[in-house]
Amino acid sequence: MTARCVMVLGTTSGAGKSWLVTALCRWYARQGLKVAPFKAQNMSNNARVVDADAGAGNGAGNGSGARAGEIGSAQYFQALAARAVPEVRMNPLLLKPEADTRSQVVLLGRVDEALTALPWRERSARTWPHIAASLDALRAENDVVVIEGAGSPAEINLMDSDVVNLRVARHAQAQCLLVTDIDRGGAFAHLYGTWALLPGQDRALIRGFVLNKFRGDAGLLAPAPQQLQELTGIPTVAVLPMWHGHGLPEEDGVFDDRVAATGRASRTAAVLAYPRISNLDEFQALKQVPGIRLRWARGPDDLAGMGADDWIILPGSKHTSGDLAWLRGQGLDQCVSRHAQQGGAVLGICGGLQMLGAGMADPHGIDGEARGLDLLPLSTTFAADKTVRRCSARFGETTGAWQALSGLPLQGYEIHHGQTCLVDAPAGRNAREVIPGLAWQNAAGNVLGLYVHGLFEDAAVLRALLGAQAPDLDAVFDGLADFLERHADPGVLYALIS
Repeated sequence: MTARCVMVLGTTSGAGKSWLVTALCRWYARQGLKVAPFKAQNMSNNARVVDADAGAGNGAGNGSGARAGEIGSAQYFQALAARAVPEVRMNPLLLKPEADTRSQVVLLGRVDEALTALPWRERSARTWPHIAASLDALRAENDVVVIEGAGSPAEINLMDSDVVNLRVARHAQAQCLLVTDIDRGGAFAHLYGTWALLPGQDRALIRGFVLNKFRGDAGLLAPAPQQLQELTGIPTVAVLPMWHGHGLPEEDGVFDDRVAATGRASRTAAVLAYPRISNLDEFQALKQVPGIRLRWARGPDDLAGMGADDWIILPGSKHTSGDLAWLRGQGLDQCVSRHAQQGGAVLGICGGLQMLGAGMADPHGIDGEARGLDLLPLSTTFAADKTVRRCSARFGETTGAWQALSGLPLQGYEIHHGQTCLVDAPAGRNAREVIPGLAWQNAAGNVLGLYVHGLFEDAAVLRALLGAQAPDLDAVFDGLADFLERHADPGVLYALIS
């Protein structure tokens, strides 16, 4: 088989490409078609662990011998929406920013040091053969491949080295939708300007414009869509209303902190939003728990009024020492220490766990050395090789704020260079290992550090800690597909693959 390809391009980052691709994946899968998502190159520190042996099934990291690798979280969720097994060909190139001018390059799920060292414009010749081969293989195995672009295809400074937008569209002869965020303003200028900057052969691939995040009276849009069609020959095929609470994790940024329940929140979960925050999508489940306020903390004011029952969460980081320095610069280190000293619950995940320890050593120049917050007697050494695996574990005895986790099984994933161990501590400041090599808790029971991502995505954990049901991802995907079907022009989704 040779799959039909539908591609979603955007006028900007954040226009709604990932959301729309996810909805399309589920919609086409519900038509009885075999569907796969694809994004040639993703720049994100939100990653998931998947099978790195293309076509080998879903045994990565579970003892089957299959290798594990990383892809962007958006493609992971798109694969689930498509009812497909997530794997590295769906996102062959992943760039994980470590600083404003530096990213770690992950090719087909594995870190590639040689590519990481190359200048940006010199990578495309090395990476395109892998990208094209991955896309061709997915096309050979599926009825439909839904492709996501990146940023904007009209970034004319990058067109000569493009491997994610127009080059992919041409290679797949994809039927393209161009989506824009009308809530930002200037949507029609964005659509027209993007179209105008494309070469003629690429304009011919665009089949429709999509207005996303619209609120207000749709009648006020006229006559702009018609005028735009007269200028470009391209119809506006969908007007998607603003929709908060759709349940899909945001890919590139922190999501809003609206309380899911009617009325006041009974507990605040404050996540420290440092510059290189990673794997923030794992907190989406907390966003949907009634009575929980998910707050993003960038300064001391964001932690004001925190009580002992409230949580401060130090999430993952792509540059732990740099984010720890930022945290100290904001005065957030004192806030975390004060909260812990007053008996408040503190949770560190992956990079956040490393920050909670006494210090970090870096003999291989991976991340940088730093003094930790010293809330757990732990020492971390950054290893040259990255640990990337899915894992199954079980909590030992936990006490205090995290007592409900005692004995619970946990399914999740690990992505880290750090190797952490207990160190000697004075009496009363000791800690215990509650999952061998993966989790530690202080003597008072209020500070917990954990290497495993996905804690709040585990149904048993949510029930134990919060008495809440885990969000049903299948229902989220179906909701996205229903929403798209309601607001797209009749027949347009079928027309894209006919």
